Amino acid sequence: MMYRLDNTFARGLFTVTVVGCGGTGGFVAEGMARLLPPRARLALVDHDRVEEGNLGRQSFTHDDIGRFKSAALAERLARRYRRPVAYSVLPVALAGIAAPGLVLGCVDNGPARRDMATGMKGSSVLGLPSVGYVSRPNWWVDAGNGENYGQVLIGNSPLEGLRGAFDPETGVCSALPLPTLQRPELLAQRPPAPDCAGAVVLGEQGPAINQAMAALVVELARRLIDGTCPWMGLHLDLEAGTLGSTPATPEAVERLTGISRRKLLQGRR
Repeated sequence: MMYRLDNTFARGLFTVTVVGCGGTGGFVAEGMARLLPPRARLALVDHDRVEEGNLGRQSFTHDDIGRFKSAALAERLARRYRRPVAYSVLPVALAGIAAPGLVLGCVDNGPARRDMATGMKGSSVLGLPSVGYVSRPNWWVDAGNGENYGQVLIGNSPLEGLRGAFDPETGVCSALPLPTLQRPELLAQRPPAPDCAGAVVLGEQGPAINQAMAALVVELARRLIDGTCPWMGLHLDLEAGTLGSTPATPEAVERLTGISRRKLLQGRR
């Protein structure tokens, strides 16, 4: 049976928070500013500044060098798409995450993902308060990549919150394991280290991988908002020219977590 992910969050006012505005996040932010409906708020979170070495792969120009990435993007997107774009130059642990909504994680290190996992319950962010009662945490769409490959994972729940996540009568899935539970090694990823001159040294990445990953993130976010997303993950390999998917099913979650299919199905004991 095919399930779709719950989009209750999108039935009223909601917030899309992009965490990380560098290689992938900058392109994600532009895609969301272009596609989001008027009732959706957009917030950008990144405490890094634009460096000259960012210009080849990221959505910045020479005029942005020295500015905070989130501020430069927010001001440009607000002008281009004529919509307010909130931003924070604080780490996500201090900025917080609004609810209900989506968290689009585009970071490259374990500590930032740990902070996102902690903030998934929803809190005040950038002057945008959480709205109403949220029975389930925000959906978290997490993107990560290497040189020419990457994955996008969707989740919103610790293991104890997965009981009854799948409703076979409606075909709706309301909870999936957090991305950091699906791939625990993401928490061990170290932040990029600065070189002797103080510049951050990034691993080798292809010139188009960030834009390709951003397209997948934006498509998953669009489907989550529309209520047509059937996946818990997508996996891209530009070398092999392949795109694979993991459907959101009780069987897939059982294989991943060891929680029995019976416990994952709503109404089953």
